[in-house]
Amino acid sequence: MGVTRQKHAKKIMGFYKHNFQFHEPFQVLLDGTFCQAALRNKIQIREQLPGYLDGAAQLCTTRCVIKELESLGKALYGAKLIAQRFQVRNCSHHKKPVSGSACLFSMIEDGNPHHFFIATQDQDLSNKVKRKPGIPLLFIIQNTMVLDKPSPKSLAFVQKLQTNQLVPEYQKQSIVELKEKEGLVKQEGEKRRKRKRAGGPNPLSCLKKKKKKTQEGQEPSAEKKKRRKRKRNR
Repeated sequence: MGVTRQKHAKKIMGFYKHNFQFHEPFQVLLDGTFCQAALRNKIQIREQLPGYLDGAAQLCTTRCVIKELESLGKALYGAKLIAQRFQVRNCSHHKKPVSGSACLFSMIEDGNPHHFFIATQDQDLSNKVKRKPGIPLLFIIQNTMVLDKPSPKSLAFVQKLQTNQLVPEYQKQSIVELKEKEGLVKQEGEKRRKRKRAGGPNPLSCLKKKKKKTQEGQEPSAEKKKRRKRKRNR
């Protein structure tokens, strides 16, 4: 395992531990595509993944994933044997099994309360996972397991948390009620009104100045007319 790749994974794990409360043992949900890729690339998931994540990991899957692998026959027989070794998590599709990707997405759709990692090679599932904040994504590339960097959704979520913008609605309402009770909202309104009055110009003073200017401008012309009349009389 390369040192650079290990540092990369450690940094990402720190992000999820600090911002989304992930802790050991890490719950990793795997689908059939990931098991098949591990088999093809001779990756020992159970032995290698804890070392890569730098912590104990519980590998798990769902009944829908196993049912899907069974339905695909001999081509994915090896992947099915790998998936059957993992713990089976209960899903909501007991009566009507769905595809493995749809089942795994349903497990993290409501905010990922169990702090699952998703391990898949399915591009469509990966794109859906990236639209949800706080869900680590694992995949296999070039014979190695890779923990994907935090998605833009995860980064935006953390940024909002840091700027205190994600305040629950009930807390916002209680803050407003407390301000009204203490009279803080009223005082703020009064201060704003006083500032507007003090800073505003007086329209009457402007009008008076204009009148004076016109009167002063008219006086010299009247004196000129009187002088002309006197000259003519002489």
